[in-house]
Amino acid sequence: MNRKIKITDTILRDAHQSLLATRMSFEEMEPVLEKLDQVGYHSLEVWGGATFDSCIRFLNEDPWIRLRKIREKIKQTKLQMLLRGQNLVGYKHYPDDVVELFVCKAIENGLDIIRVFDALNDTRNMEMAIKVAKREGAHVQGTVVYTISPVHNVQKFIDTAKELVDMGSDSICIKDMAGILAPYDAYELVTKMKEKIDVPIQLHTHYTSGMGSMTCLKAIEAGADIIDTAISSLALGTSQPATESIVAALRNTPYDTGLNLTLLSNIAQHFKKVKEKHNPDIMLTGVDTRVINYQIPGGMLSNLTSQLQQQNALDKFEDVIKEVPKVREEMGYPPLVTPTSQIIGTQAVLNVLSGERYKMVLNEIKSYVKGFYGRPTVPIKDEIRKKIIGDEEPITCRPADLLEPQLEKIKKEISTYIEKEEDLLTYALFPQVAMNFFQKRMIEKYRIDPDLLNQDENSFSTYPA
Repeated sequence: MNRKIKITDTILRDAHQSLLATRMSFEEMEPVLEKLDQVGYHSLEVWGGATFDSCIRFLNEDPWIRLRKIREKIKQTKLQMLLRGQNLVGYKHYPDDVVELFVCKAIENGLDIIRVFDALNDTRNMEMAIKVAKREGAHVQGTVVYTISPVHNVQKFIDTAKELVDMGSDSICIKDMAGILAPYDAYELVTKMKEKIDVPIQLHTHYTSGMGSMTCLKAIEAGADIIDTAISSLALGTSQPATESIVAALRNTPYDTGLNLTLLSNIAQHFKKVKEKHNPDIMLTGVDTRVINYQIPGGMLSNLTSQLQQQNALDKFEDVIKEVPKVREEMGYPPLVTPTSQIIGTQAVLNVLSGERYKMVLNEIKSYVKGFYGRPTVPIKDEIRKKIIGDEEPITCRPADLLEPQLEKIKKEISTYIEKEEDLLTYALFPQVAMNFFQKRMIEKYRIDPDLLNQDENSFSTYPA
């Protein structure tokens, strides 16, 4: 029976997040956007993840304007984003009023599909985003974060998927952020998930371990409907399997994607030049099998290396990657994906460099143990909990229930700088970075002396646009 496989290309989001530190500018994307629209993809992942942060922090781009410009050029293909549940595109929980407005504005500015995940697979942290996205008419893709531990198994992933479907998810994504999902494990997971839920299943994996393409093929044979890939010039390594390779492998089979390899090849040439501009001397497309042994995603390995370099302690690298699984176990086996990967990794570095485990405790670890990030896979042992937060009792409610609404307060704080409602959200997510961005924007727009920005906040209220 013919079953055409659909393809989501990550070239405009995860591919360059994985290989170019999310530094691709809109200017570098624009020349091929209309060609990408002609390919016939199921969707293009264009927003979310670290792109929002990088736009304002490093590229001096407004992420909301970038999204609108992409939507103007890509008229036929669905656009999708990666949303970290109650974390949105940041690194902590935000109040419900911020989540609601963010999801509304993301859809209003051009998104069709919202892929919602939570680092702990705590569905309570996805509830608000799913509810709002459904209300606003977007396609909601509930996400099951895949990981390996003594307490994770196929049934647990299926239970999470069923919860997400019951909450209104239109499809399910299996998110293998580290590239550790083995081919035959993928076959079993997809087969059994298909038996229990009646919505499309999409696979997102990375090539870090070298298994990515094989995992995609076995998932397809098991019944997966959609596969994430990346144009070949920004594929492999810590990115996704190559789009052209998957398309070629499935051609003239019952799973034929129907995508045009010649057009894909032309697009790949453009991104090859972009990659060379960013990283002319570094090959980032190799296989790193340490991810299989330590369950550490490629991006996390890079982050650990950077932290140790800053402390002139690269000789401690092996000690740190051995410490990461220990901290992860003590924290209840969270999947290592943003933000838990950063939290666990940094605590492992502190444990090694201080010479005594938990002598120095990250504030985020304290918040995690208190329950402010959600519910760990298994409860944290009493001796670890007491070592980190003493006799304080962790919360048991949905973490966001404890957060006060924030938007009205923000309106008053940054009234001088607001040009559009989306600015409130940018500031809510990244206050300091957003303020620097807004000040640069004001300086460029009004051609004023930067020192004047320290004067009365109403000084510029009557300036012409």
